[in-house]
Amino acid sequence: MTVSAADTQQERPGPRVIIAEDSVLLRSGMVRLLEDAGVEVLASVGDADALTRAVAEYPEVDLCLVDIRMPPTYSEEGIQAAVRIRQAHPEVAVLLLSQHVVSRYAADLLGGGASKVGYLLKDRVADIEEFLSVLRRVADGGAAIDPEVVSQLLSRHRDRSLERLTPRETEVLEVMAQGLNNAGIAGRLSITERAVEKHIRSIFTKLDLGQDDHDHRRVQAVLRYLRGTDRD
Repeated sequence: MTVSAADTQQERPGPRVIIAEDSVLLRSGMVRLLEDAGVEVLASVGDADALTRAVAEYPEVDLCLVDIRMPPTYSEEGIQAAVRIRQAHPEVAVLLLSQHVVSRYAADLLGGGASKVGYLLKDRVADIEEFLSVLRRVADGGAAIDPEVVSQLLSRHRDRSLERLTPRETEVLEVMAQGLNNAGIAGRLSITERAVEKHIRSIFTKLDLGQDDHDHRRVQAVLRYLRGTDRD
């Protein structure tokens, strides 16, 4: 299904966004894409320092769209700026973009606050409907990890606690890591919501997540999954 910019704008006003991307071409393209979809772009910048200044200049910002690797070293400037923003401005959502899967960043970002955070591969921007859906979900307080990131994590060594999970429980946790709620998990795996709830309770028990509130335990389960599969 193709969603036009006009339809998207009519359905719902977009969040206020700051874009941090060193590629002028990609940055300009994202500005145009978001504005056409009714998203207000407050600023677009090319490095982490400029991002920090822009957040200070626009306190009304809802979400920062941040490239992980930016000048001058093109290593961790983006993620470091994102962590600082989340610490100083917990009300501001952060959606990271990366050219390739760098799995440890997913756990780092979630570890700094498991709401209003996301991590997508740049290829996902080409799917406008999905990209806008994730952007809005994160801006609204959710979390989202790119399915390809989660898929690649599955092929890596897990910690021993994750080995207690059944194959179906692992699938449920994998989809949970992508930011889907119980209804979304049920739809993705073609099972009932009741079955999802049963699997999630079992996951909590097997990972020894205690008796904290449900949302907190979901977050902890995803963190255990991400960190346990990351051995790079």
